[in-house]
Amino acid sequence: MSGTTATGTALLAAASDASEHRPLIITLFGAFVVATLCITVWAGRQTRNASDFYAGGRQFTGFQNGLAISGDYMSAASFLGIAGAIALFGYDGFLYSIGFLVAWLVALLLVAEPLRNSGRYTMGDVLAYRMRQRPVRTAAGTSTIVVSIFYLLAQMAGAGVLVSLLLGITSDGGKVAIVALVGVLMIVYVTIGGMKGTTWVQMVKAVLLIAGTLLITFLILLKFGFNLSDLLGTAAANSGKGSAFLEPGLKYGATGTSKLDFISLGIALVLGTAGLPHILIRFYTVPTAKAARKSVNWAIGIIGAFYLMTIVLGFGAAALLKPGDIIASNKAGNTAAPLAALEIGGGGGSTGGAILLAVISAVAFATILAVVAGLTLASSSSFAHDIYANVIRRGRATEKEEVRAARWATVLIGIVSIALGALARDLNVAGLVALAFAVAASANLPTILYSLFWKRFTTQGALWSIYGGLTASVALVLFSPVVSGKPSSMFPDADFAWFPLENPGLISIPLGFLLGWLGSLLSKEEPDKGKYAELEVKSLTGVGAH
Repeated sequence: MSGTTATGTALLAAASDASEHRPLIITLFGAFVVATLCITVWAGRQTRNASDFYAGGRQFTGFQNGLAISGDYMSAASFLGIAGAIALFGYDGFLYSIGFLVAWLVALLLVAEPLRNSGRYTMGDVLAYRMRQRPVRTAAGTSTIVVSIFYLLAQMAGAGVLVSLLLGITSDGGKVAIVALVGVLMIVYVTIGGMKGTTWVQMVKAVLLIAGTLLITFLILLKFGFNLSDLLGTAAANSGKGSAFLEPGLKYGATGTSKLDFISLGIALVLGTAGLPHILIRFYTVPTAKAARKSVNWAIGIIGAFYLMTIVLGFGAAALLKPGDIIASNKAGNTAAPLAALEIGGGGGSTGGAILLAVISAVAFATILAVVAGLTLASSSSFAHDIYANVIRRGRATEKEEVRAARWATVLIGIVSIALGALARDLNVAGLVALAFAVAASANLPTILYSLFWKRFTTQGALWSIYGGLTASVALVLFSPVVSGKPSSMFPDADFAWFPLENPGLISIPLGFLLGWLGSLLSKEEPDKGKYAELEVKSLTGVGAH
């Protein structure tokens, strides 16, 4: 199959010649939106106080929260990005799946239970427990909002590309309108439904994503007679790389820099998850620490099954499509899964292909909506609870005022995300996702671990760690090849990249830990050992937990 055949620009062809199937596509998208809005309105009627809005009344079971965590975690980057990375780079692409999955062991062993026991609604609750409230909560709120907004940009830019391609929208105004639609839906989900509505949307999305992925996985395996060896062999032959496609080194390993880049990326993926704000707040939605632990176990099982299926999705796309065909549709390979669905259903112009394309794209859209709702809730909760209630109002805000502030913050963050998402609609989103993970691992995780497990940790150490990790990770990404200096950069025509690695984790994460340690040693503040003892008992036993 050459680059000029139907698959060469399969998704573009599907968008242009699928006018007869477009009603099906619009119906599937519309059905999901209407169903989730109904869920949100239903949940909104049950949201009566701050605990309901921030933590869903702590009424979700371990299984329900595990399903919601899976829905929150398996973003467009997971679904579209990993399949694309495997389709283009084989073994090295699958390393993303391993990194994302192994990261949950860090969350399970070090963060989930102590965080559930120690905090109330946000990450700032844990950090401020034995520190000076106002500066630490301000820093925690700032970090949460920065991480969330960069993650939001990646999701909204992905939504703009996906939906405009499917609906045949080519004008800039149309693409901006799609980004605005996603932003408006996100605002509605959070302001009306709060944590209850968002959690149910995430559960529905997780079920849809697993079902859609399972369907395509089954059809690809069916085509190759359920012979995984045959599938991998065809993928390797079709890739043009031969056996190298199934071995390490195609993307990471050609040079010393690329090997360091792999180590840097791996560190950011494994440590970043335990510092992602929209994941951390999910631990507050269950009634006990045991349920928090159980929810992570469920999440590991569900996410693990999903990432195993990405092997078939990615290598299936490589076996069914030529690399040039995938790149012609999207340089980063983000359309590999929809292209594979189109091809396995009968190819461009076929009814089966159009139906599978519509299903997979609707699932991807559902994925984006659920994740942006979770991110928006995390950032608006942190603003309202940490910055507004405890810094601006100095703890004198009523629950009603706090929830009102969270809703207004949601609208404001939504507007900012729509504006930035519209500007970022044609940019490579890989840098934005890398930045979110790097910031979370550099600024949030060191501070959380030091707060929970080091009695000498002080307010100055927390501020140095958060602001130092935040500044270092943002600065290094801005001056990396992700932003400029390469054809795949955000700004390919400019070149101000003096930092050679595409992910700053190798430098910024150790720096975050170092600054937290150094700031505490140089601090004149005497750590409150009594408060640390209280926190230790509370985090490990759950005594006195909310």
